[in-house]
Amino acid sequence: MSEIHWQKSSFSAEGNACVNVAVTPDGTLRLCESDQPDTVLNTTPAAFRALIRGVKAGEFACASPEA
Repeated sequence: MSEIHWQKSSFSAEGNACVNVAVTPDGTLRLCESDQPDTVLNTTPAAFRALIRGVKAGEFACASPEA
């Protein structure tokens, strides 16, 4: 079995609030937050692209943590 190499997002700040991404040998994307490394989201590249497009287009309402 191949080892999965995690990469920290270039948009993540220093500390424990980082998003990490890895690609499995079959092309599945895995995402996790550095403060919860045992919780992993598995997705396809196409679904992840659709999510990023939606976020950039403002399709998702997001409340700030202070709200």
